[in-house]
Amino acid sequence: MSPLTYILGWPFLAALALVFIPRNYRVVIRAIAVAATFLSAVLALKMFAQFAGAPAGASGYRFEQVVPWVKALGISYYVGVDGINAGLVLMAAIVAFAAACASWDVQHREKEFYILLLVMAGGILGAFASLDLFFFYIFHEFALVPTFLMIGLWGRGEQKNYATFQITLYLTVGSLIVLVGLIALYLQSGLGTFSIPALVAHFRQNPMPLGAQQFIFPLLLFGFGILVSLWPFHSWAPPGYGAAPSATAMLHAGALKKFGLYGLIRIALPIMPEAAREWMPVLAWLCLGNLLYCGWVAMKQRDFNWLVGYSSVAHMGFVFLGIATLTPLGLTGAVLVMVAHGFLAALTFGLNGYIHRQTGTLEMAQLGGLLRRLPFIGAALMMAAFAGCGLPGFANFAGEITVFFGAWKVYPVVTVLACWGALIVGAVYMLRAVRVVMHGPLPERWAEVPDAPHFWRKLPFLALLAGLLVFGCFPRLLTDRIQAGLASVLPAPPIALTEAIEPVNSTAPLAGPTSFEPERPMVPAGMTVRE
Repeated sequence: MSPLTYILGWPFLAALALVFIPRNYRVVIRAIAVAATFLSAVLALKMFAQFAGAPAGASGYRFEQVVPWVKALGISYYVGVDGINAGLVLMAAIVAFAAACASWDVQHREKEFYILLLVMAGGILGAFASLDLFFFYIFHEFALVPTFLMIGLWGRGEQKNYATFQITLYLTVGSLIVLVGLIALYLQSGLGTFSIPALVAHFRQNPMPLGAQQFIFPLLLFGFGILVSLWPFHSWAPPGYGAAPSATAMLHAGALKKFGLYGLIRIALPIMPEAAREWMPVLAWLCLGNLLYCGWVAMKQRDFNWLVGYSSVAHMGFVFLGIATLTPLGLTGAVLVMVAHGFLAALTFGLNGYIHRQTGTLEMAQLGGLLRRLPFIGAALMMAAFAGCGLPGFANFAGEITVFFGAWKVYPVVTVLACWGALIVGAVYMLRAVRVVMHGPLPERWAEVPDAPHFWRKLPFLALLAGLLVFGCFPRLLTDRIQAGLASVLPAPPIALTEAIEPVNSTAPLAGPTSFEPERPMVPAGMTVRE
């Protein structure tokens, strides 16, 4: 059995076990949730460490497992990893563990909360590990539906109901658009299988008609784009994260939001390369809306959680820009940013949740000087801000600089504007927020605010910081694996270009003039050309 089955299976098994445990066994319920996500994280770490040495299957994936489910439709439980999703599975498992650890503040209906949290974690891991289109989509729905319920039942703020309605409407529409695109893709293939590797191989040998590509690709681009908060379909994210419980925001912003980006890379680009080349310039310019517009809006925020929400949306612009390049360097940077932002988003929302629990507010004007009372939380928040600014040493810097190098030759103007948005706008709102919240005079009412009291309260933040630092100092742990996996994803060069470049045989006589003198122009008979 594949280790991926155990990684995604432990949260589901734990959720099933919690159904039979009485709700007054609060300590047992929390212990089971933390233990299940911890086991998934340990197994994911072991899988990632063994990935390079594991033998690849016939499809090029490792740790594969195929279990036929509905043979008539070609649906199978099919999991496996390559360099693209191995890091995403590891990141999602660590974020799930951190979210379970950070959920200690839930004081009512704990049983239902942890069941939904575990189902959400299992769905995220299953979506990243699945190589079957049907289960790829179903696992995402397993993760998405608990998001709506958790915000509606355990959310906070006066706009909780509005935020729940908005995020439900947007993400449901996005999921339905993706579903239409995936069904059209399945029908267009005519293979009678939902296997992603089989579909990719089929369409590489038998390219999809351009008309079909132009119909299906925009569905996947904008359907996945809505799920990722592509500008201008981003307005659900800041209020949704602002109203969500900390653990829910950590899981959704950190891990689930990467589903749409992963779907574009894994499915849309290799299967519909011609449509991808037509739409990528559009995506490159739209990503500036994330990087610049959302950055400017973040500068105006007075609520720290909303600022982090807009910052999360802005960072998605780096990934879209890397995808738009359609180059190995740009796509490598895009996947690296996905992993880095997963750790960063979970860390910042977890820290925000801790501050909110201790102070009851995230209005920056009411905070200040908290670093005196919260040395550990304050230091972790400052490191998260530095990572968000792209400081060297953190994984975000490695991913963003790789994206910029990959995009420079393809979209130089967009790259310059994106650099300005990243280096100037991002630094302004993140450093201003740290100055207002952590430094300055300490209001008297925060004089007794406690720091993280013991190791278990610090553990989720330490785990996320470790991910940022390890992959920031040693990015080749990811980049070498990512580059090896891009061979099955990158669109092949246009046929006209490949056919136009023929190898030259140095021993064969050259056709045409052999000197460097210019050829004489052709003129009509009876006319002469003056030398």
